[in-house]
Amino acid sequence: MPYFVALLTLTAALIITGCSSNPATGGSSVVFTSASKEKEIGQTMYEQLKEQGGFYEDPELQAYINRVGQKLVAVSDMPDLDFTFTVIDNPAINAYATPGGYVYVNRGLLAYLDTEDELAGVMAHEIGHVTARHSARQKTAQTTSKVLAVTTYILTGSGDLAGAADTYGAQLISGYGREMELEADSLGARYMHKAGYDTDALLAVIGVLKDQERYQRAKAGGKATGSYHGLYSTHPRNDKRLQQVIRTASQLDDVQNRSLEPPEPLRKHLQGLVWGESIQSKREDNRFYHNKLGFTFAHPEGWKVSTNADKIIASDASKSMTLTLTLSREPKDQTPQAFLESQVSGALSASKALEQAGLQGYTSIVSAQGISKRVAVIYYNGLAYRFEGEAEDFNSGDALILPMIESFRPIHPTEKAVGDGQFIEFIQFPRGATLASLAEQIDIPDAENQLRLINGLYPSGEPRVGDWIKIIR
Repeated sequence: MPYFVALLTLTAALIITGCSSNPATGGSSVVFTSASKEKEIGQTMYEQLKEQGGFYEDPELQAYINRVGQKLVAVSDMPDLDFTFTVIDNPAINAYATPGGYVYVNRGLLAYLDTEDELAGVMAHEIGHVTARHSARQKTAQTTSKVLAVTTYILTGSGDLAGAADTYGAQLISGYGREMELEADSLGARYMHKAGYDTDALLAVIGVLKDQERYQRAKAGGKATGSYHGLYSTHPRNDKRLQQVIRTASQLDDVQNRSLEPPEPLRKHLQGLVWGESIQSKREDNRFYHNKLGFTFAHPEGWKVSTNADKIIASDASKSMTLTLTLSREPKDQTPQAFLESQVSGALSASKALEQAGLQGYTSIVSAQGISKRVAVIYYNGLAYRFEGEAEDFNSGDALILPMIESFRPIHPTEKAVGDGQFIEFIQFPRGATLASLAEQIDIPDAENQLRLINGLYPSGEPRVGDWIKIIR
């Protein structure tokens, strides 16, 4: 069977040409993405996040995060790579790295950190993912399968091209697997030590975040909940392998940036940090308002709307009906109808133009493999707002979802007021106080446990008189 020989020869050649030496790990890795392509991918993601209003608007905090990050980069295995460090306006407890040296830290994670060493631990871990080229190596397995599918189709006339789709981006937020996460920890601990940080802070971060996981699990009746994608989700609290990695790094005699001055208190930079939902968006009277992007849409009573850096999801209480909104650049010289038809796969029906509030849009029902969805696009202010509605009972669900899409419009000038919001404030723990007594003055659900969590005192710890603690105002 000559075509099998040709298939194996071509596949082997492609894999061999994808080998690359890795300065961080000291070995060779099979990769199919060049460093320049990684940078292009990361830059595209960065620009999309920026366009969608995902960055936290605090120039001083952004500059501080960048200083800490660049201090670590300077002692990393890729000191010449142009890294970018950004705080994302998202209450979720997470941080992640995208290809090409783009590292993001959610403000929600910052609220749980106590020292610059802990911040450095989070960032060094993400830098380790970049220097080890984990995104390119993770894509290798997916791309290898894609190459096999394509070459099989070309040489034998069989194979499922549709099944060779690349699901690359998922690993960026869901983690890279146990071994790669430990490798990122090892590199991160080394960079921390060389930069003069306390590597034990990695363990402190895991302890704080494991407390959060335990709290969320208790709230969910013992069920597993979503977690931090990397060192948080893959390590048990007393991980012997991680402890060995940290011990090895701390014994290296290669400190390059040990400062005679102690790091400035993290509280100086986190004072006034927004807590909870972004003050850039406000929900009132069954309408969702996004003040930064200047749009609003209505939703049925009882529905909840959640936001993060790249999407907005509205759902009913049972989550049997959802409407997801994502953004991209408005394409040049392409009508909403043409754009929508280029984005979906399946039979379209019940199509019509959308013209509310002077905007241009288009909507259809797309059906494939017996499943129907409501899809739509609306052009507004240089962006394409893409909607996708799903329901277990599509006909009854669509009767609610379509009016939501049709209610999308710009915010009126009189609607642009921003709520007061809630913020992190640092105080010295007063004599005679308890966290329970302080919690009585805070208007958030389960305030006492929240205070314990953000101060590393969950489930029953108490500060000492005079200790600096975080409260929520």
